[in-house]
Amino acid sequence: MILTAADWQPLATAHEARADALTAGHRDRTARRERHAIDDFLFDYYSAKPGQLRRWHPGAGVTLLPGDGVPHADWRWYRTAPDGSVTLDVAAFMADRGSTVRFVHGLLSATASRPIATGCFGLHEWAMVYREAPGQHRHALPLRLGESGTDTVVETHRIRCTHIDAYRFFTPEAAPLNALRPTRETQIADDQGGCLHANMDLYKWAQKLGPLCPGDLLLDSFELAAEIRVTDMQASPYDVSGYGLEPVAIETPEGKAEYVRRQRGFAERAAVIRARIVAVAAAVVSEDSS
Repeated sequence: MILTAADWQPLATAHEARADALTAGHRDRTARRERHAIDDFLFDYYSAKPGQLRRWHPGAGVTLLPGDGVPHADWRWYRTAPDGSVTLDVAAFMADRGSTVRFVHGLLSATASRPIATGCFGLHEWAMVYREAPGQHRHALPLRLGESGTDTVVETHRIRCTHIDAYRFFTPEAAPLNALRPTRETQIADDQGGCLHANMDLYKWAQKLGPLCPGDLLLDSFELAAEIRVTDMQASPYDVSGYGLEPVAIETPEGKAEYVRRQRGFAERAAVIRARIVAVAAAVVSEDSS
């Protein structure tokens, strides 16, 4: 595909504006040196800076014709032709990051191939604070049910966490209570599309594809992750009322039903994004192996 400057410059400008809107709160708080236990997760855990989200990539196979210049010409993995047009050098990117692209393709393809599982009720967040000493919790927020009440929820529920990057933060007392033992080595076999953390991680995998990932796909994955994160914390043991949020009280039948309703909705949206990421990776993996 060939895009003239009149085609691609508005796309880049719209992307920058959308990224700015999505990161405005975080950037404003950072300037004031304030923390937000919910929103900052996407920037702390996933490590991307607002400026990285703001950078628009057209994706593989797209040639940008020059207008007043093509900024991509100065970016890593892009090449400039004698006529000034700029294209992503897929071969160079795959030489550097091919193993990552193949892993993302394999993991997300496997996740998409299996049925979603619901009924975990977000108990991973509860297991992360189970029998932990007051003041040692990951977030500087009070526990909605207190220490004892939180421990009781963990002890009276079946915990079945499938995601290694949630399970690895379980307290030592909570880890044996999980029905599964996910590891990094079993992640491809364990991840499933009903898991809130697996669906938030689509943003991470879009990041890992770097310039292969078109800008709109990156921001779609970020936006979904941000929404999931809110539910993740509403269903957690933490009191999020200070952020103007109501709890999803998963210790009650009503709360469980609400959690599953949201979980299914996120899974449906994530499936679409996952398929798009797989398609991006599949195109270059196939080309790289031919």
